[in-house]
Amino acid sequence: MYDALLLVSFGGPESLDEIKPFLERITEGKNIPSDRLEEIAQRYKTVGGVSPLNANIRNIKKKLEIEIRGRDIDIPIFIGHRNVEPLIVNTVNEMKESGVARCLAWLSSPYSSYSSCRQYTENVENACSQIGSDAPQVEQIRRHHDHPGLIEPAAECLRLAIENIPSERRNEVALLFSAHSLPMSMAQTCRYEAEINEAASLVANKVDPDKRLRREIVWQSRSGPPSVPWLEPDINDKLEQLAHEGVKAVAVSPIGFPIENFEILWDLDFEASNKASSLDMSFSRADTVNNDPRFISMIADLLCERTSKPTLAAANLGTLNVSPEKCEKDCCPN
Repeated sequence: MYDALLLVSFGGPESLDEIKPFLERITEGKNIPSDRLEEIAQRYKTVGGVSPLNANIRNIKKKLEIEIRGRDIDIPIFIGHRNVEPLIVNTVNEMKESGVARCLAWLSSPYSSYSSCRQYTENVENACSQIGSDAPQVEQIRRHHDHPGLIEPAAECLRLAIENIPSERRNEVALLFSAHSLPMSMAQTCRYEAEINEAASLVANKVDPDKRLRREIVWQSRSGPPSVPWLEPDINDKLEQLAHEGVKAVAVSPIGFPIENFEILWDLDFEASNKASSLDMSFSRADTVNNDPRFISMIADLLCERTSKPTLAAANLGTLNVSPEKCEKDCCPN
């Protein structure tokens, strides 16, 4: 039996004063030049200095508390971030002090890769090691890229985004599905790319069942030296290509990011939007799904799967094998 649920995320700054320590934490040991850090800091300042991620995780927690009470599940919910307070190690210690012995952890990304899954597992394991033998036992909720609680809200958000395109361009809009890029060496050792492709296809088929509209997978937020190959095409490069081919409108689904975060604000709402404008291209970005009741219900369903309680939706919509409850020890290497 589990006696707590831990919501785990990357975390982000919530004020201008938090930007520098946040960036120092995420780049610790990576020898990033100071001018590069300042460039990234300026990006945060351009969009107000606040990542919406933390507030959205808190909102998910509040809604999820109501959801699980309605299912007769009486356990506390905690939040732990990798890079800002409450840090994972501090939250795990708080759980120990609260008497939690066995906990399930839900990760804010549903996809399988080292950076979106296994690294968080290592963060939790390291936190438990720091606390010692009386730390809670923390087990991870499975990956869930094709759960209807993700796919159906994403499809609805994309439909609304298409409706925001000028009517004269709406029938020729290209659908872009964007996710965080990964180094090719990392992508080749996991299901991340396949899961993104399947999630995008499932959403596209709901929005455009007759397959009249062009569909493209695009990537964003790459970092590191240009000599290291990452998943491509970058969304801005794709926008240029589409404009050259005569495409006049795009609707972008941030399929790789269920929860609104800084990467969406900068890479899509700022950079990609401005790029499209410079190309005389209509640009509409779909909302994320974190506020949709079906998304909250999905998290509760994933909890119920592990506690032998009834679920409200199907486990999956795709054809890839459902991710196991417990990951293999050698899955998704760095």
